[in-house]
Amino acid sequence: MTINTTASTAQNAGSSTPPTGRPIAIWLLIMCGLVAAMVIVGGATRLTDSGLSITEWRPVTGAIPPLNEEQWLEEFEKYKTIPEYEQVNYGMSLAEFKTIYWWEWGHRLLGRVIGAAFFFPMVFFIATGRARGRLALKLIGLFVLGGLQGALGWWMVTSGLADRIDVSQYRLAAHLSLAVILFGLMFWLALDLWPSKKVETSRGLRLGALLLAGGVFGQMLLGAFVAGLRAGRTFNTWPLMNGKFFPDGYFEGAPGLNDLFETIAAVQFNHRIGAYLLALGAAWFFFSARKTALKSRARLVLAAIGLQIVLGIWTILAATPISLGLLHQAGALGVFAAALYAAHNIEAS
Repeated sequence: MTINTTASTAQNAGSSTPPTGRPIAIWLLIMCGLVAAMVIVGGATRLTDSGLSITEWRPVTGAIPPLNEEQWLEEFEKYKTIPEYEQVNYGMSLAEFKTIYWWEWGHRLLGRVIGAAFFFPMVFFIATGRARGRLALKLIGLFVLGGLQGALGWWMVTSGLADRIDVSQYRLAAHLSLAVILFGLMFWLALDLWPSKKVETSRGLRLGALLLAGGVFGQMLLGAFVAGLRAGRTFNTWPLMNGKFFPDGYFEGAPGLNDLFETIAAVQFNHRIGAYLLALGAAWFFFSARKTALKSRARLVLAAIGLQIVLGIWTILAATPISLGLLHQAGALGVFAAALYAAHNIEAS
């Protein structure tokens, strides 16, 4: 994506983005950090089984938590009506309920903070003329996507309030995917606005960089299914899965496309294979780019993917403790940012 501003002549000529774009770029990078924090806190709510502790969606009044014992008991009684309490947490104390409630409340509060942190600066930049035309429309579009992310999050939660003890892994994957898309769009837009020169390279390397970024996104999507089925706490061996390359239970029931995302064995195997394919892609990109202007970017992507794979192996061998699970999730966003940076502002010669 490219950015049109009032002083874009130099940019279109291939030199640099006008200096007026730098404050917006810095703000967008800060927003990327907040979205990353949101993803990590969301992962914590998943790993602590906290995501269903708040059974209503109140975008405005929900920002105020229970303030007295009576309100806490009222929220606890609502939680007792869903299958997760009956089948998983039956008999839990009010103190235990408060622990999971605070995780989910914090996740939702951070979403509200992100909305405000985006809306008010956006209005300022548009009102003062620093963001005009296509740039203003892009910022408004990002804000709308952020609002849709909140609605998508509630749609995900509703899947676990009636007939399940957990949210649907498909809805979880959709929720995470939109968060990653928002992160990627803001990061790319920030790079567009930051003063930089185009990097000339071959069409093949340009396509390879874009495919690698897409592959990282796909791998994060596969990771969402691992999280959705809690697949990181089984098959805790490496390089084989309990002594086998194809684990037992990969195709349970009638074989079909859905089965790829329905069993613990399948989603963990898919995520492992995705990591190996990404490693091969990153190695190809590095060796192909080692004598070009993309050399340093390719090295960064290769190192980031290598570290993330090591962290993933450590996480699976340790049966996904919360600390490693969250670090692995944060690392994925770091890899995605590195891949986007490698693919940005490339001009095929």
